[in-house]
Amino acid sequence: MRVSKQTNNPLAATRYFFQGVGLLMRPELRPFLLMPLLINFLIYAVALVLGYHYMDELIRHFIPAWLNWLSWVLWPLFFICFFIAGFFTFTVVANILAAPFYGKLAAKTLALVSGNNAVTVAELPVAKVMAAELKRVLYLATRALPLLVLFLIPGLNVIAPFLWALFGAWGMALEYMAFPLENAGFLFPEQKQLAKDMRLGSLSFGGITMMGLTLPIVNILVAPAAVIGATLYIKAVQEQ
Repeated sequence: MRVSKQTNNPLAATRYFFQGVGLLMRPELRPFLLMPLLINFLIYAVALVLGYHYMDELIRHFIPAWLNWLSWVLWPLFFICFFIAGFFTFTVVANILAAPFYGKLAAKTLALVSGNNAVTVAELPVAKVMAAELKRVLYLATRALPLLVLFLIPGLNVIAPFLWALFGAWGMALEYMAFPLENAGFLFPEQKQLAKDMRLGSLSFGGITMMGLTLPIVNILVAPAAVIGATLYIKAVQEQ
């Protein structure tokens, strides 16, 4: 798949994301949004409730009464850590669970913007699709863990947030571009190569998606908007 300067343009890439946000309200797409939205809501809600419960228990157990003032420091840190880990970890889990629905959402989006209800979706063997999904998860996990360790190393922890943000943008691009690309018959090795070929556009699209996913409540809508936006983006790349 050839990549032009136009589709590798950061501004063009972010524009596709916002076009995806705009298409969320289209009645033709609503039947494909319910389950992904429900999955995202449940995962984030359960994670937040459990995180709050165990954080409260830790503070009560390890912080003596005379140091209660520290809770005003620890609680903000908890929420910061939750949203840093949440946009990546919980998003990957939610995307795995919602993958069948996101695939259909991407297909319907392509049919809608193409004006062709007979859009062909590649019928890939389930074993190959699952193997490709596992490769993507392992690829992201083996790179996320060393980056998290950097936060604990004095000196290096200064640059850790910037590296994590860059990696988060890259990971989100791979996550959401996967759905329209799988519909087109491309599995993870081909998806990764395409993302590399349009690196600036991929990082820009993934970056704006990542920022949206760190926003409470809003992040529930960001995931399906990113699927729609990624579908528009890949369509533009294919048509160049």
